[in-house]
Amino acid sequence: MSLSELPRGAVPRLERPGPLRERVHEALLGLITTRQLRPGQHLVESELADRLGVSRQPVREALQRLATDGWVDLRPAQGAFVHEPSEEEADQLLSVRTLLEAEAARLAAEHAGDEGVAALEELCEHGEAAVARDEIDAVVDANAAFHAKVMELAGNAVLAELSAQVDRRVRWYYRPVARQRGAHSWEEHRQLIAAVAAGDAAEAGRVMRAHTEYTRHTYHDREER
Repeated sequence: MSLSELPRGAVPRLERPGPLRERVHEALLGLITTRQLRPGQHLVESELADRLGVSRQPVREALQRLATDGWVDLRPAQGAFVHEPSEEEADQLLSVRTLLEAEAARLAAEHAGDEGVAALEELCEHGEAAVARDEIDAVVDANAAFHAKVMELAGNAVLAELSAQVDRRVRWYYRPVARQRGAHSWEEHRQLIAAVAAGDAAEAGRVMRAHTEYTRHTYHDREER
């Protein structure tokens, strides 16, 4: 899909007040992580500038920053393209995610309390409802919110900081498999909530490790390539 094929509402025109460079960067990053701009897609500065309602300069600066962060590939004499992650690249990041999330689940079981468990249950209900409606963007957002809450309940600032560094890439990799994971993912979330509610740190860590590993394997076996 080219950018011109996207509905006008999918690409927000940016208002002038505020740090325009940052807003262009966030807009493009949002389009990439939701896969409205797909891996390998050619990014034409003039087209992006027109759709965002800005000049080419902030778009050029945003693309350079996105390239530095690994979201965009700048190819000599060809231009900018959305980065296409290799299977090895995705595997490495999702493996690190497993380590971080399993430790967060273990700590959450030790610290969550009734209020934390209730928050996880509410988020799980939102995710299950999104799955039932087959709203993939809502499913991805709900999944991220659930895992973020587990990380928050862990109460470890360093762990949370490390997790935040990979959060957007996790969403990027999760979106193509969100429908395949479907209700099973939320059944696993329910198992995790039960372990956290019981204060069983070892079981919570085990469930989260299995859950994130299942997602990693599903990504490699995904239907969308």
